[in-house]
Amino acid sequence: MSGTQKCSGMENKLVAYLDGRAKPAERRAVEAHLAMCAECRVRAEEFRALWNAMEDLPVLSPSPAFDASLRARIAAEPVRRGFWEWLPSPRLAFAVTALVVMSVWLSSMPRIASNRTRVEAKVEAKVVQMAAEADYRMIRDLPVLENYDVLSKFDALSELPNSPASVTQEPAEQVQ
Repeated sequence: MSGTQKCSGMENKLVAYLDGRAKPAERRAVEAHLAMCAECRVRAEEFRALWNAMEDLPVLSPSPAFDASLRARIAAEPVRRGFWEWLPSPRLAFAVTALVVMSVWLSSMPRIASNRTRVEAKVEAKVVQMAAEADYRMIRDLPVLENYDVLSKFDALSELPNSPASVTQEPAEQVQ
């Protein structure tokens, strides 16, 4: 990480640090950075000097008539007319536009549905048939899947020997 990228990240934390609002971990990170970076130390001192100068300024409060004079100036401003002002209501314009669009869309729907060919109907029937066959195969294999679930969780199977050679030798030894 270059020095400028590290300093740009510190600028965001510097104000919170100087205000005393920084968390202890952030405070330590800023202090460590300030100990190593002269540019950021200068920037921190500039902020401190600015805040000290601002604290020396007298606090100004608005006059009692400020609110009334501001409202009078706002009322005296000319009314600006927007693009949609010539319509009775923007909501009405939106509703009419939506109605026209929906009417055009719905009027085109029957033509699309009536233009289906026999090939499309056969393809659709074949897809439905294949889906039904897949559902039947899944239902047909359901007992096998249930047995697998039971056997995979059966602890006695974990005690069986792993190699097929030891399985075949054990019965032969019992016969002798």
